[in-house]
Amino acid sequence: MYKNKIIKMSLAIVTGLTLTPNAFADDASEIAALKKEVAELRKMTQALLKHTQITNKKSEEKIAVLEETQQTLIDETSNIQTGFTSVSDGHSHSGMGTAASKVYYSKSPLSIGGYGEMMYSSQTGDSTNEDKIDFYRFVPYIGYKFSDNIILNTEIEFEHGGVTDDGIAQGGAVVLEFFYLDFLFNDNFNLRAGNFLVPMGLINEKHEPTLFNTVQRPDTERFIVPSTWGEAGIMAYGDITEGVSYNFAAISALKTATNGSKWIRNGRTGTERQTDPGFAMVGRLDYTGVNGLLLGTSTYLDTDMRISDIHLDYKVGGARAYGIYTDVSRSNAQNIAPDAVDSASGGYLNLSYDVLSLTNSTHSLPVFIQYEAYNPEDSRADGTSGDATKITTLGINYFPHEQVVLKLDYAMKEKANIKDDIASVSMGFIF
Repeated sequence: MYKNKIIKMSLAIVTGLTLTPNAFADDASEIAALKKEVAELRKMTQALLKHTQITNKKSEEKIAVLEETQQTLIDETSNIQTGFTSVSDGHSHSGMGTAASKVYYSKSPLSIGGYGEMMYSSQTGDSTNEDKIDFYRFVPYIGYKFSDNIILNTEIEFEHGGVTDDGIAQGGAVVLEFFYLDFLFNDNFNLRAGNFLVPMGLINEKHEPTLFNTVQRPDTERFIVPSTWGEAGIMAYGDITEGVSYNFAAISALKTATNGSKWIRNGRTGTERQTDPGFAMVGRLDYTGVNGLLLGTSTYLDTDMRISDIHLDYKVGGARAYGIYTDVSRSNAQNIAPDAVDSASGGYLNLSYDVLSLTNSTHSLPVFIQYEAYNPEDSRADGTSGDATKITTLGINYFPHEQVVLKLDYAMKEKANIKDDIASVSMGFIF
């Protein structure tokens, strides 16, 4: 319709233009009519152009939507075929690390993830002079969704290169760290059954190498809150209200009829077969109502022992502060040995700043300082005590990718009059 009118009006204009100047002069009304028709022609031409542009734009949008839908279908089909889902930053389920949480956010029933770390350290000082390379950990996570509400999650850990030489352990180990089923009901109440990480401290549930700054995990969370610490049992967890979460579990108890500086760590039962297991309870509360803040407390209780902690992790801009304080008491120490430990305590604080946050870089470069003081033998049944250990660590991390970290730190360690310096470098990753 537009095109026919344009042709007719164009012919009228051409016809008008072929008139003699005298004709134009003689008929002013005809000139006015011609101008009107030219204006109408211009208006119609603009409308036609606009209509064409809108039509083209809608076509382009439809093509873009179709291409995006096609790519989504390809990605989802690939996920279903391979069981692979990428680690999504910030996705943590019930306080666990991002890689350990993959199965909960996977579009595929099968999820495969994990983490690894290797390191080199050089220790000099009063106790020893030693250089060491350690293929410390390679840890696959394997998860499976039976349905959206029933989920299996497992962690298998190969430590120090695993088991070698015809099955004879050479300082390594293969351990099933956790193995549980989750029954998801709603945001406020869910159940977990099996062998799972005990919800205490900061590192025990979030022990992937990209989540803490030092090369080694803090000693407080190795010897007092003895990560990685898993027990068999059943746990309820969820949100009390927005920003406040809870965990409450009935679990197998630590085997604490041991002594010395590793008395708590050596009490972990893990997934090994147990006879006459003890009984314990664990409770945890966390507040995350402020953006970037985790503030909480947790307590473990069995018939003879209590472990309590308060923990903090706060990120704002490029700055981060995290740490815990924990103390332990044991009521039956005198029944174990005259010098059995009956209390322990410790804590650390790590302060860091990502200097690349001041630039447009997509990488991260946190520089940190950590101070730690702990004593796994604060007091003994006979009234004596062990020596406290103090460690100041300076270091730097480089993240060329959010799932890959290179670490360098220098730890100055002091226990009684024994001083050691430890320089360490490591690489770690999650997937």
